[in-house]
Amino acid sequence: MKALFKRRRWFVWVALGAFALALGIIIWFAAVYHSFMVTSSKQPLEPGVSFSSDYARELGLDPHQTFLALLDQLHVKRFRLMSYWDSEEPKPGVYDFSDLDFQMNHAAAAGAKVSLAIGLRQPRWPECHEPAWASKLSTQQQTAQLEGFMTVVVKRYRGNSALESYQLENEALNTAFGTCKNFQRSRLVAEFNLVKGLDPNHPIIVSVSNEYGLPLGQPKGDEVGFSVYRHIYDATITKRYITYPFPAWYFGLKAALIEKLLHRPVMIHELQTEPWGPKPTEDLTIAQQNQSMTAARVLESVQYAQATGIRQYYLWGGEWWYWRLTKFHDPSLWNAAKQIYAQGN
Repeated sequence: MKALFKRRRWFVWVALGAFALALGIIIWFAAVYHSFMVTSSKQPLEPGVSFSSDYARELGLDPHQTFLALLDQLHVKRFRLMSYWDSEEPKPGVYDFSDLDFQMNHAAAAGAKVSLAIGLRQPRWPECHEPAWASKLSTQQQTAQLEGFMTVVVKRYRGNSALESYQLENEALNTAFGTCKNFQRSRLVAEFNLVKGLDPNHPIIVSVSNEYGLPLGQPKGDEVGFSVYRHIYDATITKRYITYPFPAWYFGLKAALIEKLLHRPVMIHELQTEPWGPKPTEDLTIAQQNQSMTAARVLESVQYAQATGIRQYYLWGGEWWYWRLTKFHDPSLWNAAKQIYAQGN
């Protein structure tokens, strides 16, 4: 009987200790989150936009006209631009930077800032943008050629007054999306060291994969980015449009933990303000597009991003807004974007 009593007492003490530990962790999380939200509330909003010349052309738009509309009509002050390997080195040692030069130089003239995506994996399908000639090389040869291309890009734009940061790859270790094959972390580390050696004056952003993951592995970016998608078509299980249930505080807490534990500022490198459907956007009907994204949802997505406490976020879909405006005479998305950038600027 006495032994049974001792075992029960031991169990009670273990249970109380576990409860105290769990309560302590919850209180610490709450304190970290509260501190992050208080600090961020004193900082200005910094909305930007991702822009891809390739995607503008895919929608039948003139990429220069589309970029200037974002710059001059919406008065966007932050751009996330692409340096696609396949577009800018179509043949070994033969470069075409006409699109990116246009964007960088006009951004500089307007006093806008650019976060430049570099490396193999960059936004928009197929994610990994190696040229056809490079896809025939061995992994070692392709890596050497890629590093040579990245060197050319960094040297070309590191002195441009619009350049604010680099975004190294795009969710480089995300195996669930895209046509990519090389997920070696060692390659990412080598690319980070290469860019840092060529240009130590601009921070390098490393992004984690979508809604999950913490940047615990190498390389440790100077800043951390993650994407936020909420209204999508689920092609795997339900075969329906769904809304992810993550509350805004989930992303806020993740950002707070990254800043507290890793001492790295956090931004949303990709905020969904464009449809995610069962087919490419240009192949969706307007009704199908509206099932995933509307002007009201664009504004709601930005309000959601602001509720996370993260102050810098790049909207995803500027080409689509302009496509709807010019090809379908629908100004609703464009007008919603005007509200967003007027608030941020």
